[in-house]
Amino acid sequence: MAAMAMIAIEATIVSTAMPQIAAQLGDLHLYSWVFSSFLLAQTAMTVAFGKLADLYGRRPILLFGIAIFLIGSVLCGFAWSMPSLIAFRLVQGLGAGAIQPVALTVVGDLYSIEERGKVQGWLASIWGISSVAGPLAGGLIIQHVSWAWIFWINVPIGIAAGLGFIAFLHENVAHQSRKVDALGAALFAVAVAAFMVALTEVGNSGRTALLALAVALVTGTAFILHERTARDPMVDLKLWAHRSIATVNATTLLSGMTIIGLSTFLPMYVQGVLGQSPLVAGFTLTAMVLGWPIAATIAAHNFKRFGLRRILLIGAMLLPIGASVFLFLRPGYPPEIAAAGSIIVGFGMGFLSNAAIVTIQSTVGWSERGAATSSNIFSRNLGSTLGATALGAVFNLSLAHGGSGGALPTSFDKIQRLLDEPGGAVDAATQAALAHSLHLTFWAMFAVSVLTLVMALLVPRAGATAARTPAAPADAVPVAEL
Repeated sequence: MAAMAMIAIEATIVSTAMPQIAAQLGDLHLYSWVFSSFLLAQTAMTVAFGKLADLYGRRPILLFGIAIFLIGSVLCGFAWSMPSLIAFRLVQGLGAGAIQPVALTVVGDLYSIEERGKVQGWLASIWGISSVAGPLAGGLIIQHVSWAWIFWINVPIGIAAGLGFIAFLHENVAHQSRKVDALGAALFAVAVAAFMVALTEVGNSGRTALLALAVALVTGTAFILHERTARDPMVDLKLWAHRSIATVNATTLLSGMTIIGLSTFLPMYVQGVLGQSPLVAGFTLTAMVLGWPIAATIAAHNFKRFGLRRILLIGAMLLPIGASVFLFLRPGYPPEIAAAGSIIVGFGMGFLSNAAIVTIQSTVGWSERGAATSSNIFSRNLGSTLGATALGAVFNLSLAHGGSGGALPTSFDKIQRLLDEPGGAVDAATQAALAHSLHLTFWAMFAVSVLTLVMALLVPRAGATAARTPAAPADAVPVAEL
């Protein structure tokens, strides 16, 4: 929980402080890359570290990830320019790529299915607490001390987590000669990183996006060809193609697209259309993050009673129910309606994500659990990137065509003024255009949530896929038992 807290609080605390950091470092046009670089490195390396944890054990990979993350955090505090901060955030992202999937894998190693769900709920609560504590801590640090402490605050937490793993995590890993598929790991990392750069830059620089996409296609093709013939592949394609893992990961990817859409556009609607303050907008989103760990805990207590697939389906059904609330929002509606939809989506994610990770971990044995767990984390991160790009394109395209049927494109400067002064003088045409564009985006988000439910229905029923994966050791749990 201590190791996961560093990753969880990093997003919210940095978001709060970044306007002041950017004002001091300059190069405002690179603002978004402070966040993109972290996610890029984390996503690209998640699968590789999951495989390494299967080869060498969980503890050394966790300790390595914590060390890299803390080195990146210290360097971020000493950043002298925006490019240097972006580079050091890449280092942080590499560490996060080891910490998050391997920490979840440790839970799968140490606990039974029923206990595992409870611990996953505790870990989910870390994210809920961080969503509330992060902005508060960020504001206090910016107000009273140097912004460098936004990053340096990780150091004591990380040291405590590392000492805890050294003292209490004991493994019996067979010492034998192992050959790491370095080429496969490199090709996979480059392919994923290039693909994410293409998604990030698609609305900013078409030439950069096309070049990155070309690199992703070439390295991705080379990666698949290499992994099919590698003796001990970094990514076992047969594992990823296993029906239970493939369908659960696809469900997780689509749910990630839904969540990023809500996180990105709901605060904009609450401020720009409903005319509420940023604090109120934050509350409507916090309702989702608070509902998530509550539902995860409820799910954990009912795995044995209802089964993993039913819990997964309950979560998948709650997503479109919650997303449908935003289709009926109108100017003048109270923000409590938005909060209600948000908390329903949060409950859906709590049920879905907890059941998804336990299902995947229970489908394989120890020697594949790290790779399987990291595949699920990778799917959610990739879904967030895809969702931000696709839903952002819907929003931008609508504004570019004048919002609600206007002949001229809506000025982004006018939108910015509307968001900067919620409740102030309202430009009715701009507000109407913003409302229309956001409603189209909510419809797109609702469609993705429905696809999430459809994909969840394809997850095998209990007993339908009782066979283990080809390479799974004998300690794998047949799906029939779940």
